[in-house]
Amino acid sequence: MKSRKLKYFVPAVFLSALSGATPSYAQVNAEQVMNIGRNVLSMEDYLLSIQYFNQAIKAKPYLADAYFYRGLAKLSLDDYDGAIADCNLALERNKFKSEAYKVRGFAYMNIGKDSLAIADFNKGLEYNPDDRYFLFYKGIAQSELKKYESADSTFSYLLRRHPNFEDGYLAAGRMDLQRGDTITALAKVDHALKISKSLLNAYLLKAEIAAGKKEWENSIQNMDEAIRLRPEQPEYYINRAYLRYNNEDFFGAMSDYNYSLQLDPENSVALFNRALLRTEVKELTNADADFTHVLKLDPNNFYALYNRGLVNLELGNYKKALEDFRKIARRYPRFHPAYYAIAECLRHTGDMKGMVDNIKKADNLVAGYVANPTKNPLDRPAISSGSNSSRRNDDTPETDEEFMQRFNQLMTTTADNVQELAFNDRIKGRVQDRNINVTPEGAYFISFIRPETNLRNLSNYFRDLDNLNRRRYISRLLYIRQDTPMPSSTAEMQQTFAIEDDFSRGIVGKDKARPVDMLGRGVARMMLKNYDEAIADLTAAIEGSENFTTALFARSNAYYLRSKAMPDKEGAGSMLTRADLQMAMNDLDTLLKLSPGMVYGWFNKGLLYYEAGDYTSALQCFDEAIRLDPEFGPAYFNRGLAFLQQGNRQKAFSDLSKAGELGVLPSYNILKRMK
Repeated sequence: MKSRKLKYFVPAVFLSALSGATPSYAQVNAEQVMNIGRNVLSMEDYLLSIQYFNQAIKAKPYLADAYFYRGLAKLSLDDYDGAIADCNLALERNKFKSEAYKVRGFAYMNIGKDSLAIADFNKGLEYNPDDRYFLFYKGIAQSELKKYESADSTFSYLLRRHPNFEDGYLAAGRMDLQRGDTITALAKVDHALKISKSLLNAYLLKAEIAAGKKEWENSIQNMDEAIRLRPEQPEYYINRAYLRYNNEDFFGAMSDYNYSLQLDPENSVALFNRALLRTEVKELTNADADFTHVLKLDPNNFYALYNRGLVNLELGNYKKALEDFRKIARRYPRFHPAYYAIAECLRHTGDMKGMVDNIKKADNLVAGYVANPTKNPLDRPAISSGSNSSRRNDDTPETDEEFMQRFNQLMTTTADNVQELAFNDRIKGRVQDRNINVTPEGAYFISFIRPETNLRNLSNYFRDLDNLNRRRYISRLLYIRQDTPMPSSTAEMQQTFAIEDDFSRGIVGKDKARPVDMLGRGVARMMLKNYDEAIADLTAAIEGSENFTTALFARSNAYYLRSKAMPDKEGAGSMLTRADLQMAMNDLDTLLKLSPGMVYGWFNKGLLYYEAGDYTSALQCFDEAIRLDPEFGPAYFNRGLAFLQQGNRQKAFSDLSKAGELGVLPSYNILKRMK
């Protein structure tokens, strides 16, 4: 039974840096914003803290601390590239900001650039020679590079200067374990536990050492302690299940897999291992369901597909098993066990000729390999069980095609029932761990409902609409808001009906209605999902007033919304949808000729192209939106998704990092899952 390696957490201790004083040259407003940002950061509201530091940077772009703390917040969100970029900016402004070397070095470690990390830790040690965390991280980075003598020297100095630093003993013990000295490793871990009995990593290391010796009971006892300290971690139950399985406690192993899946229902490692265990105890129908769930999460999981075929073969579902084995044979034509399995399926279905042909094919593959393994290699698929991606389990660099496929799987396997969270809940904590739909940021619409205040740096400004409101050409204020213009409550719905009635009274009985009144009623009808009459009203507004950009934008909204309301099927419905989308695009084209600085027009046009799969055109539109508003977070986010669709990971990650910095919450989740 396969198991994920027992995880060892490197503690990141940076929040102590929050006590540093803001430079004395900062004015009161910038200092106040910085203080609030640091307080919010210490409360783990990382996304909100970034917005405060953004404000400080706007006011005083020369403040090194603002970039440093923003980098620290990004580090906490697993945005390592963003953290590195901000530390670079902080150090450009103050090269003596030693904590920036610590944060940047830790970020380098997390992306596998241990040599650069060591250089940063060495630089920090020039300013603080005995800083225990510079020494601690340096030793770990040296261990990762297998520079064990250097690491041993670093840890020895660290523990001489800080003899009660329990994490130092753990890291040194981990290094000893890496080079095969389990006795010394265990002694250091036990010493750390004498200092503190609540060291999570100590129990994880002891469990790993005991498992390596096949001392299952001992290993289980240490995993029990780790679970006591961190009962919310599904990986710990998966690891204990593996240990219990090896200790022949099948019931206990099954209980752990079940509980890990209560904590994380989409955990493919738990699903895969539970399926194997269910196969072994002959719960075959349940095993088939688990393997199917794994394949929904990762369609390229070879092991799940092969094992599901074996389960269905045993269940007598020969047609289903045959489909799985043939799919494997198409993907790996020299994987000989697939042909033996196909032959067995065909034997049960009475196709004796097919059975013989497949046995011969498998026999010939084996014979050719035995005669000349170099000339006739067999396929030996190495696809990690439980992987949430199609990424291969070797050192071959991921191709652009594999990268795009991984992103497409990420989009199609994400749960689609995520509820919108309350404002504070939505922005608090490790937002990169939330299971968030991978969908582009939605379009912008005209509405009579004021948009909610949020963290994003958007003014929702449209000059022509602003003129319309300020000069009171229209009796009600109009706003631009994202995602939907619709009423969200009974009160808002009643208010919208009242607005429609007000405009109708001003229109009915007049020989020629004012275009602004037609605009107002058209927007109200659009908000009430009366798209046909809304489009008719907005068309009348456009015909009654030359170059009426606000009405053009509103009509493009109405066409777009009507296209979304059409039945999702081929035939007439599909044709009408395409026609509406084209009309929406036409209105945006006209609008942007008249008002080329209308940033939301460019954004909506880019979204239309993105949804149509024309990512090159979408990129051009999002480029223009960002040129017009360099702090337009949703445009960075959507441009990042378009780059992901094209396999351009460098530009995609840069845009998603910027979008997260500007308050677009899903960015950090995607960054974590794609990296």
